[in-house]
Amino acid sequence: MARVRAELPPAEDIRALADGGGRLAVRVTPGARTESLELAGCKLLAKVRAKPEDGKANAAVLELLAAALGVAPSRLQLLRGATSREKLVQLP
Repeated sequence: MARVRAELPPAEDIRALADGGGRLAVRVTPGARTESLELAGCKLLAKVRAKPEDGKANAAVLELLAAALGVAPSRLQLLRGATSREKLVQLP
């Protein structure tokens, strides 16, 4: 995948949104003009350019989130929401 170039919030702010088990709720907007992560209440809003076809948007979300956290995308796991805008991601 391409390198991530987006405005990213600090990793500690993203981790603060996770519950006690390291699970993070993410609301995704696929097909956006720009890629970004925004903090909104107890959720993270992710905008990705990828279309929701063949898991491309899910992969883009994990890549964007991994870049913000400074970890490899393979360290993140999509727990729920593979076909939904509302996703639950397990953080390392």
